[in-house]
Amino acid sequence: MFLKQSPYTFTTSTNDCYMSVPTMLSLQKNALINLGIRSAENVHYQLSPEALTEQTVARKEGVLSDTGALVINTGEFTGRSPKDKFIVKDDISTETVHWNDFNIPIEPKYFDRLYKKMLTHLEDKEIWVRDCYACADPAYRLNIRVINENPWSNLFAYNMFLRPQEEELENFKPDWHIIQAPSFNADAATDGTRQHNFAIVNFTKKIILIGGTGYTGEIKKGIFTILNFILPHEKNVLSMHCSANMGDDGDTAIFFGLSGTGKTTLSADPQRHLIGDDEHGWAENTVFNFEGGCYAKTIDLSEEKEPEIFHAIRPGALVENVTFFEGTNKIDFASKKITENTRVSYPLHFISNALHPSIGKTPKNIFFLTADAYGILPPLSKLSTGHAMYQFVCGYTAKVAGTEAGVTEPKATFSACFGAPFLPLHPIQYAEILGKKIREQKVNVWMINTGWTGGAYGVGSRINLDYTRAMITAALEGGLDNAEYETHPIFGFMMPASCPGVPAEILNPRNTWADKDQYDVKAKELAKQFIKNFEKYASGASGETAGAAPKV
Repeated sequence: MFLKQSPYTFTTSTNDCYMSVPTMLSLQKNALINLGIRSAENVHYQLSPEALTEQTVARKEGVLSDTGALVINTGEFTGRSPKDKFIVKDDISTETVHWNDFNIPIEPKYFDRLYKKMLTHLEDKEIWVRDCYACADPAYRLNIRVINENPWSNLFAYNMFLRPQEEELENFKPDWHIIQAPSFNADAATDGTRQHNFAIVNFTKKIILIGGTGYTGEIKKGIFTILNFILPHEKNVLSMHCSANMGDDGDTAIFFGLSGTGKTTLSADPQRHLIGDDEHGWAENTVFNFEGGCYAKTIDLSEEKEPEIFHAIRPGALVENVTFFEGTNKIDFASKKITENTRVSYPLHFISNALHPSIGKTPKNIFFLTADAYGILPPLSKLSTGHAMYQFVCGYTAKVAGTEAGVTEPKATFSACFGAPFLPLHPIQYAEILGKKIREQKVNVWMINTGWTGGAYGVGSRINLDYTRAMITAALEGGLDNAEYETHPIFGFMMPASCPGVPAEILNPRNTWADKDQYDVKAKELAKQFIKNFEKYASGASGETAGAAPKV
């Protein structure tokens, strides 16, 4: 059992020992009073994963799976709500934020009103407080204090953020606060929101408010959003929605890709060390993880396909919105009864080949992953700096029929910088930093099509995963350094004539189509979608970037 002190509870996050309760009581009382929380039924500080799991089960807010992982239901929302994410429009953000459908402005008066309402709401609640930080590189560390109204959300914060050592806690000073209260609903008519749920970032007050939703991903992506503002705008660090790994000789590789392109699968190489699976910064001399954990999808998870994730579902892990096989506590990973967006969070050290600390050297290779369901793009291409910036801004993949209601044929999807919902700045700003780093550090950039060959979805076939792995291995090991290349006539990519371990006949996609003229027609149609998508960014693009557009 965990120690209870009324009205405050304190334990450490690093082990089962207890800190000086009077000392921490005084510090936390003052901190909460300064924040505006003057009283609460019970405040739990820095509880261990075991204590948080025990509390969740005792409160009947979750159950244990047969492997000991905590399983919870996030309620009404099982994913992010992009239309309900706001940024306070004030002196800091007005001229810097790229206002669009993802960066929706809200007036400071509404933030202040909701802030006061949330604090009043929490005053008679039990709350959980956690001190943690983002950015593994100490030069860019961002201290965070998270305040939750349930223990499993606090467990998510423990898993996903970096964890201070015990001796750091007494003098811990947060740079940012997250206040999350799923049971607090906004009044859209008076609070300036679209509906009852919201996530609001205030760059002036350095506070993120999350209310009306229990989906834990809002916590993680709130911090990612602010880092996507602070690091490029103030530190000249490229913030990236990507995975990253490193070889034994220190060669770092970065993998960009939207959902379904193989980003997690292809970066999880047992021969390399995982830096992280989702959010990173690229500084002058390092690539570093923002997070201290992983937030992996579990739909159709199997030990064979994703052994590291499968075995991470154990005590300390938090599994969201899954169901069990009837009459058991064994998770049915194929079930979409609640949502297809089933998830698990766990600390990075649950992965056997994780790098600690999660800091790599600057990259030698960058991979843009796309699952092109049209069967147009080459399975392997080398990109010039201009093409890299253009494709980075586009962030392309294509969904196949059946993945969404009403989708009966491949559908192009573009997400700027492979993470549009989390970018407060104009996408061209990130692309220009990327281009500068590629040139200065002489980085190889590759596009890998993990989608279709020999025709579109329904006609062609999915590119063999073994071939894809062989392409990446060849790029990492220098096996393509002396290859001969030909230029794709429409997209301008450089296609190798040969690659170790890959049949040469599949490397030029046109050669895999039975009807070559039909390939040309469909390639031009896809190129036009790229051009149309890029129009909204073109005014801020350099000639090098704009000049890398497809030619039709």
